[in-house]
Amino acid sequence: MLSPDMASLTRNPAAFLAFARGCPPDFGPATARAAFLVAPDGFGRADESASDNRYMAEADGFDAARASAQHRELQRALATVLPTLCFPGDPLAPDGLFPNNVFATAPGALVVGRMRHPVRQREALRADIRGFFGDLMGHAVRDLSQQPHACELTGALVIDRARGLGLCGLSERCDAEGARLMHEALGLRATLMFDLAPGEYHTNVVLAVLAGRAALICPAGFADPAVPDTIAALYAPHAILLSEAEQAAFAGNAIALSPDLAWMSERAAQALSAASRAGLAQAGFSLRAVALDAIEAAGGSLRCCVAEIY
Repeated sequence: MLSPDMASLTRNPAAFLAFARGCPPDFGPATARAAFLVAPDGFGRADESASDNRYMAEADGFDAARASAQHRELQRALATVLPTLCFPGDPLAPDGLFPNNVFATAPGALVVGRMRHPVRQREALRADIRGFFGDLMGHAVRDLSQQPHACELTGALVIDRARGLGLCGLSERCDAEGARLMHEALGLRATLMFDLAPGEYHTNVVLAVLAGRAALICPAGFADPAVPDTIAALYAPHAILLSEAEQAAFAGNAIALSPDLAWMSERAAQALSAASRAGLAQAGFSLRAVALDAIEAAGGSLRCCVAEIY
């Protein structure tokens, strides 16, 4: 059983649920103060990343100019809701437009993750992003990038910021020790660790927690059915179970950046069932969608592009 007196990690869904139900939404703001993106300046197929990302297209499916235009439109759209910065891309980092895998924030802290693939590890060394948070904003930098355990931050770890809870899927992109390191670096109250289904690389493709009060859950993305059942019980009555078709269209890769809006790609929104749309409305969310089909060729979607600033 988890102790309410200490931050804990567990693989036991029942113990996590019992603890999480007692956590009030007083841990921090449910949505971010600002966000940042990284431009897709080196956009292309990264073969290393493709080795464990089944969502990635073949090389001839990439359109760098279209991806760049869609990325600019994404920034413009998000900036209508909260301040949204964009750092330049690195031509040597073909999937560097997904900074949420590499950088995460907690109040007063920047956490730098450790990427599995060498092609992405160079992103963690960016002096401009580190300097912006460390020197300009005065954040403490908690650097996990030089230790050996993969921990791809909010790609692997979905966070309920209101209650300080983590939901961490284990795969080649994050092992149990990596989960522990992220849990401690972000100062979470409790984190549930679980195996993703074979072929899944990141939790944020199969799960989204929206403003601490609703969840989009793709049951097929979890190895143990007890895990999505547990998450659904925690967020009931606002747990929305997505079909495999909705998952394949990246509907699970959504984000709430304000209390009343859920964001996803146009492809994801078009795939939503009437029941899923009704579930979002019942939870108090309007849906905003942005065309990201060119970006989705790289195996990620809207939430992957957005690094939150708390």
